[in-house]
Amino acid sequence: MKKKYFLPFMVAVLWLPVTTVFGGGRGDTPKPGTAPLPVIFETDMGNDVDDALALDMLYKYADRGMVKLLAISSNKDNSYSTAYIDILNNWYGYPDIPIGKVVNGTNSENDSHNYAQSVCSLETNGHPAFPHSAGYEAKIQESVALYRRILSKQKDHSVVIISVGFSTNIARLYASGPDAYSGLNGRELIAKKVKLLCVMAGSFEGKRVNEYNIMKDVPSAKTVFSQWPTPIVASPFELGLQIKYPASSILHDFSWTTRHPVVEAYKSYLPMPYDRPTWDLTAVLYAVEGADGYFNVSPPGIISVGDDVRSL
Repeated sequence: MKKKYFLPFMVAVLWLPVTTVFGGGRGDTPKPGTAPLPVIFETDMGNDVDDALALDMLYKYADRGMVKLLAISSNKDNSYSTAYIDILNNWYGYPDIPIGKVVNGTNSENDSHNYAQSVCSLETNGHPAFPHSAGYEAKIQESVALYRRILSKQKDHSVVIISVGFSTNIARLYASGPDAYSGLNGRELIAKKVKLLCVMAGSFEGKRVNEYNIMKDVPSAKTVFSQWPTPIVASPFELGLQIKYPASSILHDFSWTTRHPVVEAYKSYLPMPYDRPTWDLTAVLYAVEGADGYFNVSPPGIISVGDDVRSL
């Protein structure tokens, strides 16, 4: 979810749309000999519905062999967030993708209609409309432990983290110490295994706003932007605001089935029909396919979260 508030940011990395049409991918399959991109998706699933659409993109990239979705981590402190992610994993045919949950995270319960809860509560003939994977609750792990377990097994400098929610989990990962998964501390583990952090965060141009993902956990955002040891690319508020995901796609492109968990989420979030900004989708698009043909990229710089910024 992205609410409008003023945020004193220093510009660092900015994407600007080359076109106003949201791309569907330059190719259906990766180039021969190209390994899938290892991705961890960090999301506040259940706040704004663009998280659900972004995850839909990642499953479809996985279907094409372009992405290997290593894990999905929720930074929304609500059990329906991870429950909905499991429904999607099961629906899209990836029931074994690990899911992480934030513990004692920031409170976002009353910020929007929780579409994740709505979808999890849907029934058909007295049964859940969308099934979970077998024993899913027992498989959900605290996010920092999950990150450390997954990262420790990956090739060096290979993993892309796409963060489209609060910075809570990744800041805690950075501050973590050695454990049974790795003798490295968080900073060392990130520097060794992660090649890019791609975030949907911030407001960098014109009349700036206090962007929601930053404002919900300002201390964690400060930690990430000042200390994270790999390159960071930011897709800001302004970009997703300009590129709208059309309601016509929700109504027609997903109509192959009577009920779809992403469509039901979209219908639950706001009264239909409505076009929705593609904040999180643009972050996924860049992380997987890069800028060429889609975005202009600013020169490298520094992102600074001002000392006067306060959490919502």
